[in-house]
Amino acid sequence: MQAAAAFNRAAFTARPLHRPPRPPLLHIAGAEDGPAGRRGAPLTRLRCSGSLSVGAGGYGNERVPVFPRQQSWDPYKLLGVDHDASEEEVRSARNFLLKQYAGYEESEEAIEGAYDKIIMNSYSHRKHSKINLKSKIKKQVEESPSWVKALLGYFEVPSLEIISRRLAFFGFIAGWSIATSAESGPAFQLALSLVSCIYFLNDKMKNLVRASTTGLGIFVGGWILGSLLVPAIPAFIIPPTWSIELLTSLLAYVFMFLGCTYLK
Repeated sequence: MQAAAAFNRAAFTARPLHRPPRPPLLHIAGAEDGPAGRRGAPLTRLRCSGSLSVGAGGYGNERVPVFPRQQSWDPYKLLGVDHDASEEEVRSARNFLLKQYAGYEESEEAIEGAYDKIIMNSYSHRKHSKINLKSKIKKQVEESPSWVKALLGYFEVPSLEIISRRLAFFGFIAGWSIATSAESGPAFQLALSLVSCIYFLNDKMKNLVRASTTGLGIFVGGWILGSLLVPAIPAFIIPPTWSIELLTSLLAYVFMFLGCTYLK
């Protein structure tokens, strides 16, 4: 029995153990393999290298749009507006295009340059028109007869502040006369406007006698002209509460405003 047990133990020891085959290692391009033939070789780390470039695949396909009219020499055509477009329309077109083609420097520079050219041309045109208007008026005065030149010599154009103040004063007098027309006539308002007209004229003429004579002449001339024009006004235009005296007074206020404002 001992001999049989020893024989079986020797036969078991001599028989090689059967192990399942190891799966083959995958070879990955670009990876660093571990030492061949070593058991327990460390796992290799995958290294991925890649770069995204503008204009390439992936997100690079989202290219910034190029302004198609940036080479146009006409600024109006470049912005897509008419030559008679207002400054607000030009500004709106500029803002829309800048928002649409934002991020492309050449497109933005072309849009801004076209906008600046249009605004400068508009400013130069307005300035040139004003100069032409003044020169035309001056030329017409120089070419007018001598009596017209002599008549225009008695008039002047004051500052806008003086005109607005005189207009506000006589407008207040006229409104006061209309508001109290049902109660009493505009006698007091007429006297106040005459004294004010003489005061304004004396401030320019520095001669009270001349200012008084001129102011009184303006008042009388306005009243006479008003008396002639009021009956010719259609009745349906005049409010029923307005009397002929009130309408004549209103015309006199207009004459006194013009006289004390524009006479030298």
